Amino acid sequence: MTASNPDATLAQWQAEEAALLARQRPEPGLASREMLAGKTGLQQMQAMVDGLAPRAPISQTLDFLLISVADGEAIFQGRPQFRHYNPLGSVHGGWFATLLDSALGCSVHTTLPVDRGYTTLEFKVNLVRALSDRVPLVRAIGRVVHRGRQVTTAEATLVGHDGKLYAHASTTCLLLDLPQG
Repeated sequence: MTASNPDATLAQWQAEEAALLARQRPEPGLASREMLAGKTGLQQMQAMVDGLAPRAPISQTLDFLLISVADGEAIFQGRPQFRHYNPLGSVHGGWFATLLDSALGCSVHTTLPVDRGYTTLEFKVNLVRALSDRVPLVRAIGRVVHRGRQVTTAEATLVGHDGKLYAHASTTCLLLDLPQG
């Protein structure tokens, strides 16, 4: 990703975040089974973007937000904060990993038919650049690479508004039937 105008990109990302937060439920939570019943994975994820289902509690704790979803894709936006720092004075690798894992898993989730689920079998992160709170926003962009009947793989990148790559990751997920009732 290259950003030809980082200031314009930052302003766009901030506006998108403000619009999403305006329609989100005030408190994070868990969607009820009834709320998700009969919906595909993409419909479930879109309900979160639309504010019809609550966002995950961890997204509030770690300052990130689901920005958009499409078939095989999920984009999260994160706000690196001082409270996410490690003892070395930069954002902890676990923060990178959580944001990337969310984008990876949710990209897989968007491909699920009704009554199917997944679990992560393997997850790998490559941290390629330090991150601090001087970078106001980053985006984790997850995309499915392979859709199988039992296994799906995905890749994600973590980029700043200036187009810099901070990390990339991959995952392998096992697809499974959800229990009825």
